Amino acid sequence: MKYLFINSVCGIRSTGRICTDLARQLEAEGHTCKIAYGRVEEVPEAYRKYAVRIGGDLDLKVHALQTRLWDTHGFGSRQATARFLRWAEEYAPDVLWLHNIHGYYIQVEMLFDWIKRHPNMQVKWTLHDCWAFTGHCAHFTAVGCDQWKTECRHCPQLRQYPACYGFSDVRRNFERKKQAFTGVQHMTLIVPSHWLESRVKQSFLGAYPIEVHYNRINTEVFKPTPGDFRQRYGLQDKVMVLGVATAWSNRKGLDVFVRLAGMLDDRYAIVLVGLTKKQIQQLPPQILGIEQTSDVKELASIYTTADVFVNASVEETFGLTTVEALSCGTPVIVYEDTACAEVVQHTKGKIVPQNVEAVYRAILASGKKTAQGS
Repeated sequence: MKYLFINSVCGIRSTGRICTDLARQLEAEGHTCKIAYGRVEEVPEAYRKYAVRIGGDLDLKVHALQTRLWDTHGFGSRQATARFLRWAEEYAPDVLWLHNIHGYYIQVEMLFDWIKRHPNMQVKWTLHDCWAFTGHCAHFTAVGCDQWKTECRHCPQLRQYPACYGFSDVRRNFERKKQAFTGVQHMTLIVPSHWLESRVKQSFLGAYPIEVHYNRINTEVFKPTPGDFRQRYGLQDKVMVLGVATAWSNRKGLDVFVRLAGMLDDRYAIVLVGLTKKQIQQLPPQILGIEQTSDVKELASIYTTADVFVNASVEETFGLTTVEALSCGTPVIVYEDTACAEVVQHTKGKIVPQNVEAVYRAILASGKKTAQGS
């Protein structure tokens, strides 16, 4: 069978690695796979045989600019989408597997019109966040918003991803998505946690069959992995507290780590992976900031050498980094009332209330791990 995946990235970050892991598995079973992606980041060489890019750098920038001005995220990139759909028509997939279709690279109404014209095509859609059923945002728990259950009207998070600084009509966005995403034959939604399942069931997508599949990781890569990370950064005698994210923000817990830096004494070292250069420059001196890495073996080594991994995100639909850390043998601390709590409840995971003092106490109680590579 022919599989076509669509995701913002290919072979990098959490969703990109999920797609390539699935493609490798399906290819080993005799299927043909392609992964259409839109972001500018380079595809690792091992996965370029799958990769088909939607649009180009200029198209991506124009779509992002339109979003900043008019909050039209998901409704730009018309020409790029038309070119891609002509290619997809020729490729003629038996199974279309959607992942993140947001990210400034595809026009979602055109995509779903094409899907509806192919009623015999099996469609799967793995939701990694909540963007598909809101008028703007990808997450809403932190601000306590539940407009998405009926109709988004006044978004309290316009300046959060996908940020808009100009004119916005979230009610219209909500209706356009609802019109586009409903009415597809043979479509199954896949979510990585029961936490997200409960939200999807309350949304306009709730009529579709929903399956809960916890995200899988490549345990041949994410396993206890020796390395010299501590030696390179002079952390041999420190209790290493690690955080990893694809994109850091206060929603991901960046502010929690900054506060922890002022609470923990010099026996501890906080290491954050996945920061931008600007974020690294703004860190307090007690935090070691590392930019994003596409070297998963290096990442596994960093997980392994840490004494404790902290996921202080207040809105997680799964928490792939948490599972990666656990697979590398590192104890984890996560917040309650997120999908992370669901994922780690039967593991070496500690679930704490959503406040920095609870994280601080859990770190103090965690002790120092004897880790490979430490």
